[in-house]
Amino acid sequence: MTDVLDHRFPCDACGADLRFTPAAGQLVCDHCGNTAPMEGRRVATLQEIDLHTGLSQGGSDLMEETRVSTCPNCAAQVEFDPDIHAAECPFCATPVVTDTGAHRHIKPAGVLPFALEESAAKEAMSDWLGSLWFAPNGLQAYARKGRKMQGIYVPYWTFDADTTTDYAGQRGTVYYQTVTVIRDGKPVRKQVPRTRWRTVSGRVARFFDDVLVLASRSLPARFTKALSPWDLSALTPYTPEFLAGFRAEGYTVTLEDGFEDAKQQMDAVINRDIRFDIGGDKQRIDHARTQMRNVTFKHVLLPVWLAAYKYKGRSYRFVVNGQTGRVQGERPYSAWKIGFAVLAGLVLAAAVGYAIALSEQGRF
Repeated sequence: MTDVLDHRFPCDACGADLRFTPAAGQLVCDHCGNTAPMEGRRVATLQEIDLHTGLSQGGSDLMEETRVSTCPNCAAQVEFDPDIHAAECPFCATPVVTDTGAHRHIKPAGVLPFALEESAAKEAMSDWLGSLWFAPNGLQAYARKGRKMQGIYVPYWTFDADTTTDYAGQRGTVYYQTVTVIRDGKPVRKQVPRTRWRTVSGRVARFFDDVLVLASRSLPARFTKALSPWDLSALTPYTPEFLAGFRAEGYTVTLEDGFEDAKQQMDAVINRDIRFDIGGDKQRIDHARTQMRNVTFKHVLLPVWLAAYKYKGRSYRFVVNGQTGRVQGERPYSAWKIGFAVLAGLVLAAAVGYAIALSEQGRF
């Protein structure tokens, strides 16, 4: 999320708005074709920020104030140009009246620039829709009519941490014991698995780099997780020029809540490391205590092409990873297509059954 005053960059030649183009990696004027390079606009390095500094919101260089509008339906916080007073939410196609409230927040440290043009995103979405069985033909045709997709920078937190975990647990070794059981009135010998447990303890260490946490709730988690993986090595220091011609969503997940999510992700990896360290056939973790050092974070913006359609009274959303072209979205179903498939399946089953019956008759 960035100050709306920095969203618009006038062309030196004609004064129209410049737009960042993924293909060329520079600003271009759609009116006269003039271009402006990005190289001179970038800062030198992408900085990690100490978590405690962020939680205390210390330092004026860490914070910024912007104007965003909140969707009354999905609660997305999206920036609009200052001269726009009413628009449509790009996440759910709900009409939105822009407000004038100021929002103070941690400013982005990095941005992953769009790598796909809108035309490539449309093609990826069209291919994805075409691969869906049982999707309504009307929705597919409606979505392919050429309606513009929205280029949205979606907010994320990333966290780094150096961890050391002391644990106590048990290593299980499986062995087999021969026992006699009664089966059909007769004694039968069989091998039964048993586990011998031994108490163990130890220490594991891991450095976590760029644990990624979605910082908004406007899109379902199943959508955003399905867009992974992201190549975060392509992150570049944030400058508002990257947002020229695009929109940016404000974060609604606080830094503190984001770190709790990141810790859950870290704990899952640490537990896996502990089980590997315990070894054996089975493992039990009785106790684990993790110490974290050098915990840092970044607020970053990742590129998503988004299409939201109102079709027969229902919203359908499709998202395309603006870096890789990976697609995810609502899964619509056509009742008549499902009914036809079921009917066809019943007819096929009946035909197979009839053929088998004729074959059996021919054998006698």
